[in-house]
This record gives sequence, C-alpha cells and structure tokens, in this order.
Amino acid sequence: MPHTSLTLSQAAGYLCLPAQQVKKAADRGDIPSRRFNGELLFLRDDIHRWIEQHIGDSNENELEGVESRLEQSGLTHAEVSVANLIPADGMALPLQARTRDSAIRSMVQLAMKTGLLWDAEEMTDAVKKREELHTTALDNGVALLHPRRPMPNILGDSFLTLGKLPSGIPFGGGSSSLTDIFFLICSTDDKIHLTILTRLSRILTYSDFLKQLRELDDERSVRGLIQETETAIVSS
Repeated sequence: MPHTSLTLSQAAGYLCLPAQQVKKAADRGDIPSRRFNGELLFLRDDIHRWIEQHIGDSNENELEGVESRLEQSGLTHAEVSVANLIPADGMALPLQARTRDSAIRSMVQLAMKTGLLWDAEEMTDAVKKREELHTTALDNGVALLHPRRPMPNILGDSFLTLGKLPSGIPFGGGSSSLTDIFFLICSTDDKIHLTILTRLSRILTYSDFLKQLRELDDERSVRGLIQETETAIVSS
C-alpha cells in the first residue's frame, strides 16, 4: 500500500469525522476511494481535495466547525493570520484584466512583484490546470486561485495576493455569476494552504465583508478591513 494511502479509520481520524460519515462521502463519490484486499483506501491528495470542496460549499457556522476540526487534527496552523500574509506589494486595486486567462496572468504577475514567487510561468500553468480541474470561483463573485498542490520549490514563503476588478468577468466555467475579486493563495505546504483557505473563506462569509470590500479602493483601508474582520472571527 502506498505511503500516501489511508484506511477508512485513518481517513476519519485525519479529518476528525466519524468513519460512517467519511464512508458515506466515499459512497457518494465525493471522496474518491478504492479497495485493496477488500479494504477501503483513500489517497491523501483526494482527502485534501474533498476538504477544499467542503470549505467552498460551507456557510460561516459550518466553516467554524471545519476550522476547529482541522486544528484538532493538526492539519492547520491556528496562529496564521490572513491579513499578515498579504505583502506590502500584494494588492492590485484595480486589477487589470478582462478575461479568465488575463486575470490569472495578472494575479501571478502581482505575486512576482512581491519577490516571493520566483517562476511566473510555472505558477500560471499550475493555476490554469487547477481551474480546468474544478473552478475556484464562488457564487459570491470571489475566486480563490491556487495550484493543485503547494509549490515550495518556487516560493520564498507562503503569502496571498488580492486583486479587485471594477466590474465582474465570466470566470467560473458554466456558472452564470461574474467574478470581480481574486485571491491568489501561494503556499509552501498543505497545512498552511488549508489554514489560509479555511480562514479566508470565513472572512468572505462574514457579515457585510464583501459589500465593504467592494466599496474600498485603497490598500490601507482594505488591509484594515481584513484585519478587523479576522480579529472579530478569531475572538468570537
């Protein structure tokens, strides 16, 4: 059995969920699984993709539970702050883009300006492949761009960039909604990636956050809004 494979009990422990709930997710095809000598097995990569999808489909109360379970299982870093992960040169207000591909390229170029990303072409290709697998665009007009797996070989550290368009563009494949806010998640390992994804999702679902974000056009105010919202979430 490959070292990246988990049994049903191991997967349940990894996710801090009842084994029956994980089995039901596998039976529905939400988590790809296979059998080896009659035993149900899960690939660690498939588990992480399921977590990502579960995070994207959750509301604030559910996200709080997800974050708590991930912390209990050791899959996240509770001390990581989304606000502090956006470098000084990590915002484009406005972002210059009119199409899906130009939005991805612009976000990657923004990441290059921080000095923490070393290979724009490799990151652009990885983000596009992730979008082809399943769009990261949400129904609220936000896209959480990221490669399929962390890319520590081309990153100086984990960080975020933020871009905001004056008006939305088609981005989510068959979705009828438009996307006007983009985050690019650049992480060096799975723990940090899941931490950022979960915390950022909680910030985005916080009362009036997106409404206020869309009304702001300067980096200082946006950074202050993110810090204020994250503080409210952590202290609640």
